[in-house]
Amino acid sequence: MTVDPWRITGQQQIDSYVERHVQRAVLLVNELAVERAYGRQVVPPATGPDRQAAVQEALATAGLPASESLTPADADRLAAVATQLRPAFRTGSQPVIEELNRLLVRHAAVPNLHGRPDGPPVLAFHRAEAGLVDAWTADAGTALAMVIGVGQGERLRSCEAANCERAFFDTTRNASRRFCGLSCQNRAKASTYRQRRAAGTAAGEGGPPPGR
Repeated sequence: MTVDPWRITGQQQIDSYVERHVQRAVLLVNELAVERAYGRQVVPPATGPDRQAAVQEALATAGLPASESLTPADADRLAAVATQLRPAFRTGSQPVIEELNRLLVRHAAVPNLHGRPDGPPVLAFHRAEAGLVDAWTADAGTALAMVIGVGQGERLRSCEAANCERAFFDTTRNASRRFCGLSCQNRAKASTYRQRRAAGTAAGEGGPPPGR
């Protein structure tokens, strides 16, 4: 007898759940740990209140729920977390994997069902009593580990445009995305065009004179 592979009915919801936590990791890295973006140098916010404001604004822009409990002190700790998460968007090398494992241990990542009085229990990757920084880090770190662990680590990318190192999660079907957004894609295309045009001009100047 042949047994068909088991399929999870709610697979789309599970994928969306993991993606939401990956996007939070992307947001933290881009707001608190990136020094080059969209072709120019940027200075990440350096104080708790500025970091807090940057994260809240980015959450709103991304359509993610704001956090009423995020404090400046939390934001300072999240800046350190963002620096630790950033290498995951560059390479899946063993040192990156080991650091991610250490991060999960430090922030007590553990699958946990959180009860709700108004609905079914909710899956999280942190204990119910965890503070905001541990909760966010455990959830984001576990989501990144899940992406890497199922062989999709190449989808955790950094922008390939010049002078941009913003992180992103590539959700295209064939994992072909190279840039953090349209502006960097257009900059890269324009740069490639200028380089080809300059190369063509130089080749023409070095060639034989036109015949009579």
